Amino acid sequence: QVQLVESGGGLVQPGGSLRLSCAASGSIRNINVMGWYRQAPGDERELVATITSGGTTTYADSVKGRFAISRDSAKNTVYLQMNSLKPEDTAVFYCYALQSGVVPGGIAYENDFWGQGTQVTVSS
Repeated sequence: QVQLVESGGGLVQPGGSLRLSCAASGSIRNINVMGWYRQAPGDERELVATITSGGTTTYADSVKGRFAISRDSAKNTVYLQMNSLKPEDTAVFYCYALQSGVVPGGIAYENDFWGQGTQVTVSS
């Protein structure tokens, strides 16, 4: 099992910045992708950004140019730097980790894990 603990959420004014952190612990071998999703009230959970173990990043169109995801492999931590925040960014942000590999015998596996979520509120 992998445990994910998020931190860094809070209340910020429009145009402000926040930095989210997510620390992974437990059976952390073969975590190939980490990222962030968010869910606003009444909406489905949506992808915000992901980063692979090789450093490849993807972003939702709505956050490109404003958000930056990074990963410190030595600390098993992923970060989301959020700049130029807008009221529509208000949501619960969830950390995500995808663990995958091949066990002896050639059977592939994939496990995904989620953090408990951290609230981000953008309001004046």
